[in-house]
Amino acid sequence: MLLEVDRLEAGYGLSQVLFGVSLKIAEGEAVTLMGRNGMGKTTTIRTIMGLLRTQAGSIRLHGKAIENQPPHRIAHLGLGLVPEGRHIFPNLSVRENLLMAAIPRDTGRRAWTLEAVLDFFPRLGARLTNAGTQLSGGEQQMLAIGRALMTNPDLLILDEATEGLAPVVREEIWTRLHELKTTGLSILVVDKELEALCALADRHYILEKGEIVWTGTTAELEAEPSIHETYLGL
Repeated sequence: MLLEVDRLEAGYGLSQVLFGVSLKIAEGEAVTLMGRNGMGKTTTIRTIMGLLRTQAGSIRLHGKAIENQPPHRIAHLGLGLVPEGRHIFPNLSVRENLLMAAIPRDTGRRAWTLEAVLDFFPRLGARLTNAGTQLSGGEQQMLAIGRALMTNPDLLILDEATEGLAPVVREEIWTRLHELKTTGLSILVVDKELEALCALADRHYILEKGEIVWTGTTAELEAEPSIHETYLGL
């Protein structure tokens, strides 16, 4: 198993957000983490990435414990994050944003170099010398994904990767994620576009008030419309 999260508890100060969250992701698998706003999705991702300390539970990558390790160490071990809000470096150029994240790891899959990322996102190639503040929202999102790929991850984690983007850009991002899946890269994605998530992912987890309340395959999710209404509707 690539990633195993077992009975994870975490929160902010005295406010506990996660209550025994458990999930697994296998090699080459695409998995979603779904739920309404404020249910703990981003907190789960932040804790996995070492940005938030665990209060209890374990996180194992390739069978080795990684909970509470510093984020840069977790990135070197094989987790690549595309955070909510992108968080690119606004005063660095596209080239600098990409190169500063580079981690040469032998994953047995496609090696993500500067040239490979620019081939994957040609629009970035035309903007190499532009600062982050000079990019459109869609270009910033491509840069955030490209930056995560430059770490040559075993698991790519995307938190709201299509939020606030124009429909044509969202479609391009989903197309690129499908292409990444065909390379054997494992993917964990948080998003609100249920149809696109079901088209991409093998399995799904649903969070409600910091607890996993449902897990299953795409076929099982599509066969239970009551799940959508209970846990995913506005």
